[in-house]
Amino acid sequence: MKIISRIEQSLAAAIAMGEDATCPPKLAGAIRHAVFPGGARIRPQLCLAVAHACGDDDPLLSDATAVAIELLHCASLVHDDLPCFDNAATRRGRASVQWAYGPSLAVLAGDALIVRAFQTLAICAQNSPLRLGGLMLTVGEGVGTPRGIVAGQAWESEARVNLGDYQRAKTGALFVAATAGGAQAAGADPAPWRAMGEWLGEAYQVADDIRDVAADPALLGKPVGRDVVLGRPSAAIELGLGGALAHFKHLIAAASESVPDCRGAAQLRALVAAESERLVPVAMAEALTRRVQAESVAAT
Repeated sequence: MKIISRIEQSLAAAIAMGEDATCPPKLAGAIRHAVFPGGARIRPQLCLAVAHACGDDDPLLSDATAVAIELLHCASLVHDDLPCFDNAATRRGRASVQWAYGPSLAVLAGDALIVRAFQTLAICAQNSPLRLGGLMLTVGEGVGTPRGIVAGQAWESEARVNLGDYQRAKTGALFVAATAGGAQAAGADPAPWRAMGEWLGEAYQVADDIRDVAADPALLGKPVGRDVVLGRPSAAIELGLGGALAHFKHLIAAASESVPDCRGAAQLRALVAAESERLVPVAMAEALTRRVQAESVAAT
């Protein structure tokens, strides 16, 4: 089975577990709207690729870990789009949950997804119960305080913030949960896998900053220019487009180099390369570089 099919089937099963005749229909609809259809599913892909590299001796648990991480990511997007944050009307090329179902149901749908994530882990740890405690801690660290995605969102409410701290929490933390959690689900030491998640997660946030400045909203499936409007930390603003592009390339190279020596190393490096091209295509990077150079000449 292809890895993306495995992920989609596992997500569908997890969501179905929370649905029956007693569930409020609009809430059930909002939850499904938040999860399907999905984006690139890179976090669960990364989780399962690491689990495979570590032997994947409990596929039920590795699937559950990948699903939990994706559900938490989806929950963060639902909450990120709320009026109190980005007030975004679109997500993944269609109406955001808050736009389609209203802010109240969006809050509840996001909350329900967080709960479902941890329920899924608990239900699917039956074959390897001794791994559950470590996995819960790893996934929880990627979400909560002091350095999870909730903390990353909260940094936007502070008067002063270090860009690196913000990026590592806002995006990187859940990538670390994906790589470390994939190893733990397979019974391996998560420590050697954390660096890959840290580098790749930070690269994702830098790429998001670049595209917020330079990309077409029709291609992204969400509004652009929000970092400037909302006064949020941004690599593209702090470093300039040229500096942000150089930093992105450095982070991608570091992520690739940090892959531990294992049977799946080539597959993981190929995944990093493919994501680099998807996030900031070479053609886009070259066009932006020419733009930066032209602006520099015009300013002198």
